[in-house]
Amino acid sequence: METLKISSRILHVQNKILPLNIKPYPLIHNSRILGFYSNKRRTFSYTVTCKLNTVKGKKPSKGKTVLGSDGAAPPVVEVEERSVGRKVEEPPKSSGVGFGIFKKLPRKVLGVLSNLPLAIAEMFAVAALMALGTFIDQGEAPDYYFQKFPEDHPPLGFFTWRWVLTLGFDHMFSSPVFLGTLAFLGASLMACTYTTQIPLVKVARRWSFLQSAETIRKLEYVDTLPRASVKDLGVILMGDGYEVFLKGPTLFAFKGLAGRFAPIGVHLSLLLVMSGGTLSAAGSFRGAVTVPQGLNFVVGDVLAPSGFLSTPSDAFSTEVHVNRFSMDYYDSGEVLQFHTDLSLFDLDGKEVMRKTISVNDPLRYGGITIYQTDWSISALQVLKDDEGPFNLAMAPLQLNGGDKKLFGTFLPLGDDNSLNVKGVSMLARDLQSVILYDKEGKFAGINGTKIVIEDAIGSSGLDLKTDPGVPVVYAGFGALMLTTCISYLSHTQLWALQDGTSVVIGGKTNRAKGEFPDTINCLLDQVPELVESSSPKEPDTHSGV
Repeated sequence: METLKISSRILHVQNKILPLNIKPYPLIHNSRILGFYSNKRRTFSYTVTCKLNTVKGKKPSKGKTVLGSDGAAPPVVEVEERSVGRKVEEPPKSSGVGFGIFKKLPRKVLGVLSNLPLAIAEMFAVAALMALGTFIDQGEAPDYYFQKFPEDHPPLGFFTWRWVLTLGFDHMFSSPVFLGTLAFLGASLMACTYTTQIPLVKVARRWSFLQSAETIRKLEYVDTLPRASVKDLGVILMGDGYEVFLKGPTLFAFKGLAGRFAPIGVHLSLLLVMSGGTLSAAGSFRGAVTVPQGLNFVVGDVLAPSGFLSTPSDAFSTEVHVNRFSMDYYDSGEVLQFHTDLSLFDLDGKEVMRKTISVNDPLRYGGITIYQTDWSISALQVLKDDEGPFNLAMAPLQLNGGDKKLFGTFLPLGDDNSLNVKGVSMLARDLQSVILYDKEGKFAGINGTKIVIEDAIGSSGLDLKTDPGVPVVYAGFGALMLTTCISYLSHTQLWALQDGTSVVIGGKTNRAKGEFPDTINCLLDQVPELVESSSPKEPDTHSGV
């Protein structure tokens, strides 16, 4: 409301009040308007003084009101929420940290990115590419794909080696197609978080009071306690874990606010998993080597980058020495386990670490992991007629199917310059099983020659890799499991109003809507009933002796 005070003074001429026709002027706060009037040679001046006063109301209190207090509620902006019929705060325009880039995007772009069917389609596309990456052997030479996916008889009628090499499906998880699909999925998750989840959390954090019973009766759950106190209701709700606020005859309570934050945590966890997977695919090093017992190699000579984010570390200059390779066997003679005793040396030749590794028990040093994955036999140490020992190199032999291994070598006997060289073939299936055959393929019975096999020298098959994305992926999966469990918590809100001797109660929840009425009814049954106090009866008076 505004009050306008106008004071004017009109001069009298010859005891007559002259008629004035004053045009309205725009009024300015505390301003003066000067005018001049002329009528038949009679002139006078006038002054109109304007003063604009604004009625100022009292500002609402900013403090929180807790149970049992009569202070004012927090200030709220009068914005109507249709689904509830109450007044809530206007959503602040500022958004969370890390989502500032979305302020600059048009609304249409955000609407497209946050579309749920699009996000589901992107997730199916990522899953399909991952399945295709398991079907196509990764990291092979181009000749392998020429033979596996020929143009004359392509799989599915069209999928040739050109598709594999052009789209980068030979290194699927670092290919532009796969990383681009992940980027689109991440953008959709962030847009959904910015446009949907964050506003929902902001609305859930606001609390206000409903001042009329009609508004409360529009909620999902409504009940009335005929003879009860709203303060007693607040005490019961606090005992059940609710945050309770009381202002005069009105009450507001809520519980399970963490359930509203959980979807944002789920989205951030998925982004962590995808970021870690991208870092693993495009920022790691991998390599494999087979090293005979007693030899060594440099880590940097074995590892090769897997993507454009791969960055070598100081540990790449570490030298690895194979001290010894050994095997464990079943009672039947089959190989049970194989071990490699490794020593690591720095540039100064100082041993910085030593460990015996085996399958499923790798060595980790400086971000590099060394796995025991394979084995072979490199040589046999042989004494012939007490001469030697001679190291006979072993070569792997190709078998018809199966996963068993067989290695062979040849020991010449007699004149080496003869065209018909005599000797013994030595076959070994592991480090403890060596068999001798003659040139006709029969088990050799050696006449006049003493042969002693002193040792079988094994070679250790090692896989080396660096994977900086593993901690990020583990953290993302851990956060995903935690936030998924938290997201099942119900966010419940209750409003109550003291209407005479009765209390009108209403509420809503986002989960477990079927169980919500029963849960609230159990709480309302604990609210004590008010009993009207009656005036005490006067005692009967008797007169008598």
